[in-house]
Amino acid sequence: MVSMYRIKLRRAYDEKGSDDGYRVLVDRMWPRGIKKEDLSYSWWPKEIAPSKDLIEWFGHDPDKFESFKKDYKKELEKNELKDEFIDKVEKQLQKHNVTFIFGAKDTEHNQAVVLKEWMEDKL
Repeated sequence: MVSMYRIKLRRAYDEKGSDDGYRVLVDRMWPRGIKKEDLSYSWWPKEIAPSKDLIEWFGHDPDKFESFKKDYKKELEKNELKDEFIDKVEKQLQKHNVTFIFGAKDTEHNQAVVLKEWMEDKL
């Protein structure tokens, strides 16, 4: 699929961008310290997030990121929500940008980065 729209990443604690489009919260847990009514999001597919065990093992340690990325992509391939997630993101990208919202402080070593890379490989 060719689209002029793209997948973007944004921290849950940052202000919504005017070009965010369809906003998908990609964390399993609600971002700490944010009220539900204060976060603008379109969809929260908790099940697409990494397993609790994988997140706990990773602990947002940059040294573990490459292993985390490989393991999370394996989880994604087996995820029951995989086809629905891909389909929904593809459909939204035909209309506007899709922004994956995440809570991690590290903007380079987190599950949203991996999910974006994985999703772009599917498009």
